[in-house]
Amino acid sequence: MPPFDPVRVRGGRYQLQRLVRHRRRALAVGLAVTAAALVAAGPGTGPEPPGPQRPRGHPVAGPVRPRPAAELVTAPVRIADAATVRLLRPGDRVDVIAAQDPPADGARVLARGVRVTKVPEPPDGAAESGALVVLSVPRAAAARLVGASATARLAVTLC
Repeated sequence: MPPFDPVRVRGGRYQLQRLVRHRRRALAVGLAVTAAALVAAGPGTGPEPPGPQRPRGHPVAGPVRPRPAAELVTAPVRIADAATVRLLRPGDRVDVIAAQDPPADGARVLARGVRVTKVPEPPDGAAESGALVVLSVPRAAAARLVGASATARLAVTLC
């Protein structure tokens, strides 16, 4: 075998020196590799229970269901006794009662335990016609309240 100079592989020792010189780039590469490893590992912290395999990542949304109508609606109600309305505060729970002018079958409870959302200030001289109260009621009860307010005098009792 003829004598020859030693073979030098390029990049081994010099590549390490280049990484030391470019510390920021090396740190960024290290962080990127770490992040990729964490993403590949996934969010699981322990062994999964046996069963159908679910893909990792964002949770799967259930089937799209039609949105139900609003359960509670805001209903302004005129109460016959303005002095009773002055006792109410937002957040109070009340029962709304309808009393017929000619007492045919007595009083009926139209809504039970509904929340008072607002008690507007009455305009001057409007105390004779009652006072307005804004209630948060189920949609069906709101329809009953509007219908009864046309034919009966409404009153409230505190719960």
